[in-house]
Amino acid sequence: MADPWPKRAPRRVNTSSPNASRVYDFMLGGKDNYEADRRTALRALEIAPDAPEAARANREFLGRVIRFLAAEAGLRQFLDLGAGLPAQENVHEIAQSAAPGSRVVYVDHDPIVLVHARALLAVNARTTVVEADVRDPDAVLDDPETRRLIDFGEPVGLLMFGVLHHLGDHENPAGVATHLMARLPPGSHLAVSHFHNPGMDHPEASAQAYSAEKLFHETLGTGRWRTREEILACFDGLELLEPGLVPLPEWRPHPDDGARPGVAHHTLLGGVARKPR
Repeated sequence: MADPWPKRAPRRVNTSSPNASRVYDFMLGGKDNYEADRRTALRALEIAPDAPEAARANREFLGRVIRFLAAEAGLRQFLDLGAGLPAQENVHEIAQSAAPGSRVVYVDHDPIVLVHARALLAVNARTTVVEADVRDPDAVLDDPETRRLIDFGEPVGLLMFGVLHHLGDHENPAGVATHLMARLPPGSHLAVSHFHNPGMDHPEASAQAYSAEKLFHETLGTGRWRTREEILACFDGLELLEPGLVPLPEWRPHPDDGARPGVAHHTLLGGVARKPR
């Protein structure tokens, strides 16, 4: 069958293989995805029919976290790692609405993300896009564009929404987060959302997690549903804020939230932690 949504891909973009950012875009109802991405997404929906609800829960979690960090924690600079494709209510829009003058650095190494991000996200002098890989944290922090906007003498909001679960165990995701936070000043905050396998606490969700992980490795080459303890290791040395590491809809919910994931409620956890002063 011909692709019902054909489009011309930007240069450097391989559309013949699925891509994690584009599969996520499809789950959110976006249009920046291709036939290979949709095939993978549809297979994922066979495993987890409520995956789009889980994707929306992740976006709502992002919004609540940014508003908290800007309006309540008083942060004015944000480093968004693995930023992904632009969607409704992006980090700079939320942060600069809550606290005018906030500075945002988006970081990604995916060519299609960079094309769209530079067109749609780097819209003012307080927002920029950096091409770097989270697996090389020093390259992220030492990039001239990062250092142009981020004052490392002041607290930073380090955002790692849906990125660490795309690092394999051999790439030490907890070590990456720890290394980044070690270079940021006291008062900085780390926000994480991560695929979760709840084990025997929720057997149906655990079975879904194992099946989804198998699919992601077959099609994307990444995707790790970790235990609660493995995810908590990303916050080592930090003060985990209430309500702790929880399913995304349970982190300081807002009456306007709309996502209602079912089984997938237990397969995504999120939390925010502060570096002690």
